[in-house]
Amino acid sequence: MLIRNLDPDQDRAALIALQTEAQDYWHLAEGGCNPVEKAAAFFTDCPPNCDPADSHHLGLFQNYAGQPVLSGIAELSFGFPTRQDAYLGLMLLAPRLRGQGAGALLLTEVEQRARAAGSPNLYLAVLDTNPRGRSFWQREGFTPTGLSRRDADSSILLHRLCKSLIKPAG
Repeated sequence: MLIRNLDPDQDRAALIALQTEAQDYWHLAEGGCNPVEKAAAFFTDCPPNCDPADSHHLGLFQNYAGQPVLSGIAELSFGFPTRQDAYLGLMLLAPRLRGQGAGALLLTEVEQRARAAGSPNLYLAVLDTNPRGRSFWQREGFTPTGLSRRDADSSILLHRLCKSLIKPAG
């Protein structure tokens, strides 16, 4: 597998294909999905006080019949909830890769980039309607912050989780 930065123009078709394949997540999150809109929003959406131009838009490619196929994405922003923190706004895998270690591989890259930027913490929000996702995040060392909110559009409850990126001394 290969992980690299995605380009909004060059990788657009591949991103639309992945959004189409992974619509199950968007049905949980929003009740539906327009893959073309989601592909465009991937490069512009980010948390409050963050600049999409400073975000990392990563793609995980898996080899199929000798061709790299976009099979996962992650969007990493900086500056939320505090100026020095990192925020994983979206990490999405093709259903065919779930439960096979690809999520941990992509998360490792995200964490390395956040550490390299000097972020002490990595935050994310997990959907209350996604218990498998929450189990994954907790296995990967994320803990609840105690902050939860209802999404204004979908009314789904979101729980904020955090993982310290500072290596313990000793």
